[in-house]
Amino acid sequence: MLRNLDMDVLRTFVLGMDGGSFAQAAQRVGRSQAAVSLQLRKLEEQTGHTLFRRQGRGLALTPAGETLLSYARRILALNDDALAALDGAAVAGTVRLGLVQDFAERRLPAVLGRFARTHPAVRIEVAIDRGPALVRGLESGTLDLALLWGEAAALPHAQPLGRPPVAWLAADGWVPPDGPLPLLVIEQPCAFRAAAVAALDRAGIPWRVAVTSPSLSGLWAAAQAGLGVTPRAADGAPAGVAPVAAGLPPLPPMPLALAAAADGDTPAAARLRVLLCEAVTGEDSLYGAVHGTPSSARSPRGDGN
Repeated sequence: MLRNLDMDVLRTFVLGMDGGSFAQAAQRVGRSQAAVSLQLRKLEEQTGHTLFRRQGRGLALTPAGETLLSYARRILALNDDALAALDGAAVAGTVRLGLVQDFAERRLPAVLGRFARTHPAVRIEVAIDRGPALVRGLESGTLDLALLWGEAAALPHAQPLGRPPVAWLAADGWVPPDGPLPLLVIEQPCAFRAAAVAALDRAGIPWRVAVTSPSLSGLWAAAQAGLGVTPRAADGAPAGVAPVAAGLPPLPPMPLALAAAADGDTPAAARLRVLLCEAVTGEDSLYGAVHGTPSSARSPRGDGN
């Protein structure tokens, strides 16, 4: 007998697991928590398997649930790509996108690839640079959109995307030496550098600039070599670089925003902007699900925190 999975139920399932809260998933899909509980029971009935087990006050996936979650992501992605391709076939033009270096080699290339597949008549031009240069590109009209740290908050056409955590990062096992703290920083102006220096000065910790790099790759190379510590988004570290365990003052989270040029709201740019916001803020999140799929999520009856 043929069995079909309910797409709406699958979407709630994926949103709840990836977001870590079925209470938040209920808000996202416009349903009550009780309705979401019924959806999850319906999903178990459709599959004929137990998908959840109790873990404290929340829910964890069984092996069958883990298998279904993997397939559910692919099913939903194919569904969304099919609809986007139908909608995007009539959209044409060029989108000029600016990216800070943190995002150039991470999740966003997959998003751009998806956009290119579903909008074959749109040409994407990508500029990878430091924030100040990207802001100038927006102001001069050579860029339509730019994903920016810190400095984007004051731009008139900027959409805030959250405040990702910032950490002190160094080579695995690195221990601060005696004397001034060796800093690895990007050339000025740099919001991460300014935040780090301010935090150290408030804490009365002496510091020195050990390495100045024009690029993020140079910063990571210096960190991997054990030359010092760098302040950066906590999830962006490459292999061999990890947060410093203790002894340094906390760093404030860094504002992240997607900014648009004053005249950059073309149909093609609007479509790309939606995908980028989804990728960064939640549905396909760089600062949520991309950190790793949670092994458990709160019960739909939880408070959603």
